[in-house]
Amino acid sequence: MSSPLTQNVDVPSNQAEWRAALESLPSTPQKIPAFFFAHGSPALAHAQAPAKLRASEHSGFKQYRGPNGPLAEFLKDFGPTLLQKYSPRAIVVFSAYWETLDERLVTDYGEENPLLMDYYGFPPDLYQLKFKSRGDKQLAEKLVTLYKEAGQLARTTSKLEPRGSDGRGFEGPGLDHGVLIPFRLMFGEEFDLPVVQVSIDSSMSPEANWKLGQVVKVLREENVLVLAGGLPIHNLQDFGSFTPDTAKPIYHSFHKAILDALQISNAQERKKALLDLPRHPGFRACNPREEHFVPLYVASGAAEDENVKILNGLYGIPTVAFGV
Repeated sequence: MSSPLTQNVDVPSNQAEWRAALESLPSTPQKIPAFFFAHGSPALAHAQAPAKLRASEHSGFKQYRGPNGPLAEFLKDFGPTLLQKYSPRAIVVFSAYWETLDERLVTDYGEENPLLMDYYGFPPDLYQLKFKSRGDKQLAEKLVTLYKEAGQLARTTSKLEPRGSDGRGFEGPGLDHGVLIPFRLMFGEEFDLPVVQVSIDSSMSPEANWKLGQVVKVLREENVLVLAGGLPIHNLQDFGSFTPDTAKPIYHSFHKAILDALQISNAQERKKALLDLPRHPGFRACNPREEHFVPLYVASGAAEDENVKILNGLYGIPTVAFGV
């Protein structure tokens, strides 16, 4: 039985249900919701898993998280819905794969965003993937101003400044695979809208990352779509954790705890429950490090006093709308 604080709602667990949830999103371009979404892995773009997975007994990974699995199918429905419902002028995205301490970095990449294929051990063609998009100098500079006004250090970064290395052994700038991989499925290989990426806070503090979302809340009323990508169950030491059929009970328990927290109708109680999730007995097993989990707090902070809608509640790959 659900708590009196929780909403009595169904959690979408198949394509028909998530399509109904997406269709039911209010069309409010004057105030776009913020979204936490499961960004997946490079396996979404290739039927052949990396060697570490091929050698494992967890063959269900490909079926669940590969190019024909439910996450790929959801993302193909998710992206077009966002464009249809909200007609955004730009996207601001936070990814688990870009973190900085004490200073926010904001991409200002000009006419074409470079790509940082920061993944290893995949077939050569995965390093030829394409996603063409552009930056937005005005939006990047506004983000820097917003963070500075909130008392945080912030600056833009250009194509001339490397932010990491990729699986080909090159250092460079670019949108990381937490953006490249899902956005190709969501929006196609050529995308007309500007995309600006902001780093998450590498302190991994739930409160610090919540504040990152609070800062960009205003952009939702300026026709800007705010997306934060991660995977709330991300244990590379136990590949069985990535699929429901092989995941241990402790992983399922934590997944349920996330959904339960999100379904609390009172905003303050929901915030408390979300911030308490790192104390759950399964949290550390699901997140040996928190970088894939804290983007949930960024999206939460961008709509902290508003209603929440779970769009996809499938094990380990949820997507949630904040501010509906």
